Amino acid sequence: MIRRPRRGLPASLLALVLLAVCVLIVVALVQRLLGERPFLSYDAIAGRVHATTWNTLPVLVGGGAAVLVGLVLLLLAVVPGRPTVVPLTEEAGFDSGITRRGVLVSLRGAANSVDGVAAARIRLGRKKVVVRVRTNRDNTDGLADAVRVTLARRIEEIGPENPPEVRVRVRATTTRGVR
Repeated sequence: MIRRPRRGLPASLLALVLLAVCVLIVVALVQRLLGERPFLSYDAIAGRVHATTWNTLPVLVGGGAAVLVGLVLLLLAVVPGRPTVVPLTEEAGFDSGITRRGVLVSLRGAANSVDGVAAARIRLGRKKVVVRVRTNRDNTDGLADAVRVTLARRIEEIGPENPPEVRVRVRATTTRGVR
C-alpha cells in the first residue's frame, strides 16, 4: 500500500481558469441574446482573429505558452509524487502503512532522546534517513553511532517494508574562545 498525493492544486488552478473563460463567454452570449452591448464584442474578436496569420508573434508566443503549460500539466499527472504513506511489512495478509509525518515524529523523538542531542532535523527519503544532530558537547565522539543505533532500533520497531539506511551528521555548537 503506497498512497500518493493527489494533484489537486494543478487540477484546481486549471479548472478555475477554464471556469473563468466559460463564464466570460456565457455572459457575452447572454448579453448578445438580450440585445445589450456585450463587453466582449464577437465582431471585434472575430475580425481580429480573421486578420491574424499563423506567423505573427502573438500566435507563436500563445501557441508556445499553451504547449509549455500542457507539457507541465502532463508531467505533473504522469510523474508520481512522494508517497504520503510508508508501507509496513505485511503480516497475516494485511496491508498496513504509516504516514510519513508519523515516521518523522517517531524518529525525531528517538533522536532527541539520545543523551547529548540538543536538536535533531530529519529528512526521510526512499532509501535513506538523513539526520542532522546539534549538540552542546565539545566532544562528539560516539554520539553519531548512538543516534544511528537508536534510530535503527526505532525503524525496526516501526517495521517499514523497505528499511532505510540511517546517516547521521553531528554538529557541535561550542563556545570555545568565549570567556
